Amino acid sequence: MADPWLTLIGLNEDGLSGLSAAAKDALDQAELVFGGPRHLQLAAIDARGRPWPQPFDVAPVLAARGRPVVVLASGDPFWYGVGGSLAAHLSPEEWRCHAQPSTFSLVAARLGWRLEACDCLGLHASPIAQLLPRLAPGRQLITLLRDGAAVVQLADWLSHEGWGQSPLWVMEAVGGPRERCRMLRADAAAAALQADPAQAPVTVALIAQGGAALPAVPGRPDDWYAHDGQITKAPARALTLATLAPRRGERLWDIGGGSGSVAVEWCLAGGLATSIEQHATRVANIRSNAERFGLQARMQVVHGLAPEALQDLPAPQAVFVGGGFDAALFAALRAHMPPGCRLVVNAVTLETQALLVQLHGELGGQLLQLELSSAAALGRMRSWKAARPLVQWSWQV
Repeated sequence: MADPWLTLIGLNEDGLSGLSAAAKDALDQAELVFGGPRHLQLAAIDARGRPWPQPFDVAPVLAARGRPVVVLASGDPFWYGVGGSLAAHLSPEEWRCHAQPSTFSLVAARLGWRLEACDCLGLHASPIAQLLPRLAPGRQLITLLRDGAAVVQLADWLSHEGWGQSPLWVMEAVGGPRERCRMLRADAAAAALQADPAQAPVTVALIAQGGAALPAVPGRPDDWYAHDGQITKAPARALTLATLAPRRGERLWDIGGGSGSVAVEWCLAGGLATSIEQHATRVANIRSNAERFGLQARMQVVHGLAPEALQDLPAPQAVFVGGGFDAALFAALRAHMPPGCRLVVNAVTLETQALLVQLHGELGGQLLQLELSSAAALGRMRSWKAARPLVQWSWQV
């Protein structure tokens, strides 16, 4: 079998000295070598070097198909590296990879941590808020960051979220002659790092301390969300998510999103969501809530009114309607919902409830009436304060 034209080489801060003989041979024989400026410098690449374009694009590598090409990446090219991006365009016989220990592995080895017990994230271009659902007292996390400024942002964010007591290990140029490690507390890190900034490449390991973990199941407190009162309240939201039954990778249409709390909790369960909302202020709340939990990449927010706004959206595996449901919308949804798609509708008005009773009689599914009361002050005493009865119809295509 002929040698592949493309070789992916993992390169750490020790440069060429850390490469295997096979990786060095591939590098010597390459006509072109792609990589970030730091990697090209570490490997002492001559005029064959090709820095990645900005914004990042693998097209220049693919344009060199058939020529001997090397791509340099940090450590393991298939862990938060360029490997997956390239392999998506290639057949398996077109490339080989010489990986090295990832930065996560090097950091865990320095600290004596079990790597399998750590959450490992690449946050070069991703929201720091992605960490929120992962934080719990004593939890170990290792994060790759863009630069020293990002370390300050991480420390400030942790303090803002109540995790300021967390110890951080700020590690620069791990595995190379410039390696440096400082242990700082999150709520004191900003001052120290402004006086002596961290230099890229930088990784932060932390042990979460001082805060309260986000509950792991749906029905999280209402005050976690920005809203104007139009929010599916926590107990009803928990019942709604249980009926929607989110599964990893599935997409939800959240029609009349309000605060987007149902879509947020669907995404926290591993799904993707499209939240459709007609009011601009609520669209802003939905976006704010997606950012609060670092879910911008998983939640699509559409400013518009269903059914018109449903055109050209990615097909759903589940649909939730929390308000504004009527026969015309149901007819439009039936045209969009693929076989197996699940529909859950919550209604508090008599008119919509009557429609749900009718649809249940015609199509089956499950019909529930939820009556919830909570204790509230009544003078010097307390009494039950009832919420509006909620009728929920769920049905599968």
